[in-house]
Amino acid sequence: MQTKFKKSYKFAVNTSLYITIFITLLTSVFLFYFFEFIWYYVLGITLCTYLFSFLIIQFRVEKFIYKRVKKIYDDLTLLESASLTKGAITTDMRTLTQEIDKYARDKKIEIETLRVREQYRKEFFGNVSHELKTPLFTVQGYIETLLDGAIDNKAVREKYLQRASKGIERLGYIVKDLDMITKLEVGDLSLNIETFNIIELVENVFDMFEMKANKKKITLTFDTDYEKPIMVNADKERIQQVLTNLVVNSIKYGRIKGTTEVSIENLIKNKVIVRVTDNGEGIEKEHLPRLFERFYRVDKSGSRKEGGSGLGLSIVKHIIEAHNEKIYVESEYGVGSEFSFTLEKAK
Repeated sequence: MQTKFKKSYKFAVNTSLYITIFITLLTSVFLFYFFEFIWYYVLGITLCTYLFSFLIIQFRVEKFIYKRVKKIYDDLTLLESASLTKGAITTDMRTLTQEIDKYARDKKIEIETLRVREQYRKEFFGNVSHELKTPLFTVQGYIETLLDGAIDNKAVREKYLQRASKGIERLGYIVKDLDMITKLEVGDLSLNIETFNIIELVENVFDMFEMKANKKKITLTFDTDYEKPIMVNADKERIQQVLTNLVVNSIKYGRIKGTTEVSIENLIKNKVIVRVTDNGEGIEKEHLPRLFERFYRVDKSGSRKEGGSGLGLSIVKHIIEAHNEKIYVESEYGVGSEFSFTLEKAK
């Protein structure tokens, strides 16, 4: 499809005017000194000069410029610049320069975005592969050992089947958590909003992991005695999942004889903020911006001392954002960490 050409007369008008003024002055001086000065002769020469100059500049010079400008547009069109082909081609250099500058900036941003996404994609698939490979190879190894004859030994058979079962359970966690994150991202996971006492929910989570904390002599506690309930509006099951992930992480990375403390404070009139604080090993600042990414590892060695899918914090972030709330993290390496999130306070 041929691109429409938008004519610009400004250059021709101004240039013709300059040429006409010069020739008119030159003719007037010539007639004044050598012949009789007749004003209508001068006016006729002025008009003829202006019209001739305008036509020559407008149609000859513009054609010269247009061929080169059109080539620039055609080259940019090959790069799929939709914004440059929507309107008519103009020979105005300022407009053309602005369009090309805008095109270049947009493309630079697009390229940088694609580069970041590509890097994220590589890391994500690498992490998924690692997380799935470890339990798969573990289960495969135990089953092959049993098939090679170990199945006849009752003690070995039971031990290997139990370990294979744990590997399959680990795979189940990963698939289930990935499915949940996907549903949260696309908005397919509906929330069951209800009013409940957040203090009571935290106490339930403490009861669930009291034995796990006792193994490391970690104390699970509130920052103060809450005599009155604090009612919030949220999905109780999902918020319990959030608290579970945060408390389990504080125990997992907490120091022996340490403390995990939960506090609930009024943030603004209709908001409360829930803080989960520990005095564990802490997180270095360089890791904080990417802490909620799927499978992102603070420990780059790739080893996992504890079980789990590696998606806990990513799920926490998605659940809180699904409530249209915010989650924050503050940490100092060697001192401890604090994760906090907001909730809507019930009226």
